Amino acid sequence: MPYPNSAPTGLGSVAQQAAQVLYQHRLVSTMQLHRLITPHHTRSEFLRRQLHTLRKAGFADVVGRRSAGQTQLLWWLTEKGAQSVEAVGLLQPRPYRMSEEAALGPLQEHTLAVVESGAAFVEHASRLGHECGPLDWSPEIAHYYRDEARPGEELCLVPDAVLNYVHTQGKQRTLLTFFVEVDRTQMTIARLAQKLHAYAAYHEYAPQSQTAKGARGPRRQAAMPAWRYRYPAFPRLLLVLTGATEDRLRRRIADLRSLASSDPRLSATSLRAGVTTLDQLRERGPFAPVFTPVLGPAGPVDAWISGAAAAAA
Repeated sequence: MPYPNSAPTGLGSVAQQAAQVLYQHRLVSTMQLHRLITPHHTRSEFLRRQLHTLRKAGFADVVGRRSAGQTQLLWWLTEKGAQSVEAVGLLQPRPYRMSEEAALGPLQEHTLAVVESGAAFVEHASRLGHECGPLDWSPEIAHYYRDEARPGEELCLVPDAVLNYVHTQGKQRTLLTFFVEVDRTQMTIARLAQKLHAYAAYHEYAPQSQTAKGARGPRRQAAMPAWRYRYPAFPRLLLVLTGATEDRLRRRIADLRSLASSDPRLSATSLRAGVTTLDQLRERGPFAPVFTPVLGPAGPVDAWISGAAAAAA
């Protein structure tokens, strides 16, 4: 998929596309970049040359990561590279800056897992004739809200990613939006359930209604949910689990469902949340029956995501 000639200037189109992806997603491996930008190339040598051109020009840097007995290269943009992307103004500015310390830090695996989740959507969209590219998800977008259970506090929901996907069927095109949360089994099930509470509260949150003047004096306007100012339909929440064996992840899914079903507030919400594993998402794709609803019938449900396309049409 071609991308605008945006940044850094004076370099080839593939190098510029790589700069955009690195700016958007902060830390990306060579093979992830290859799958996202040059999947039509059998080998990754051409992309590697473009990345080293970026590094030589001072726009990008790299660290090594040991994985499965091999060294994997992880790339990010330097301050010079980030400013070059921002100067063109085609991408939403992001204040976050990566560094060698951050690239080697404790969030490395989580950042790569979020990219891997988005890459699964991109690859299966290409296979299915849908539309989803490497810039179609944004990490860590803030959503402010208030919760009646915590009066007086202004709260902030920050999904790991907000992903846009165009589902096509014949001449019908439907934009689907998802909240993506990646869990590497490093938090307790109770903490994961708290995230569900945050999404349920954001789903219900409506700013205080305003007073409008009518024929017989002031009257209260109906409050609109805050999410309607950003989304045509409330995004489905996708929980993607990784970082453990499939057996352990299946038990984790069962525990999450059990905890959620016994929670009166969650059982009453209309939030649509599904959970799967990263391996299932990569191997079978998001439109296979790989998502188990967090609330509702047990077991993976056919067309759990594609049902969103039917509802949005």
